[in-house]
Amino acid sequence: MLTAKVVGRTIAAGVTVAALVPGPLFGNVTEVRAGPNTFVEVTPNTVQAGSRVNIRASCDGANNQQATVHSDAFGRVILRPDNGFLTASVTVPGSKAPGAYAVNLSCQQNGNNATTTLTVVNMSQGSQGPATGGGGTATGPGGAMMIAGGLGIVVLAIGFGMAGRRRRAEPSS
Repeated sequence: MLTAKVVGRTIAAGVTVAALVPGPLFGNVTEVRAGPNTFVEVTPNTVQAGSRVNIRASCDGANNQQATVHSDAFGRVILRPDNGFLTASVTVPGSKAPGAYAVNLSCQQNGNNATTTLTVVNMSQGSQGPATGGGGTATGPGGAMMIAGGLGIVVLAIGFGMAGRRRRAEPSS
């Protein structure tokens, strides 16, 4: 049986270990920091024209000042510091032609650059669902026959139910 003394020592040991071990023990508790690299990423990297994209970048440790991203897909965008990275959101114009567009990061603080690719697609959107029919909405003799068959089954079920009731009600001899 555990005594209060043993439980207290176990808790104290756990707190000591948690204080001495570097990094988070329970999930992602520490703030995320950008590494010592220069990069730019676009999420999602393939979009329908007219959709919004998120941009995240790092300027090799100079992420406390703004940077610029330029692309023929959406023009020029200013990235602002956000939790150790540089971020922004932008909408790709709905009239943008499909294709692969370079997204270029320019870090004014240290002159570093990075590039990634954004793919824009223009998929035509249907105005209505496909005309597949089916069930009671089908045209022609097949739909009418299905309805008539269903009603016939219901009538038969009612008839058998009534016949069974009559048999139970008759006295046995």
